[in-house]
Amino acid sequence: MQIYMQITPMDDRPPRFYHLILQQDLLGGWTLVREWGYQGYAGRVRREHHDTLEAAQAALIRVRDAQLRRGYRVVFARGEQPA
Repeated sequence: MQIYMQITPMDDRPPRFYHLILQQDLLGGWTLVREWGYQGYAGRVRREHHDTLEAAQAALIRVRDAQLRRGYRVVFARGEQPA
């Protein structure tokens, strides 16, 4: 599951992005990968391990909703969307 978001560019800077990816690891757990920064530049990356898919989806939704409140808009989403 992936969600890619952008915020409207300000001044002469490129737009900012926020990318969320849910991946299953080899031991049966789940990793939420969060990457953010300016479009066209290397971003910052943070990985969070979760024991269950439900916990990982809840974390993804929590981060997504926080970024939507900050002004980001979903550009594309791929995969099964949790409620």
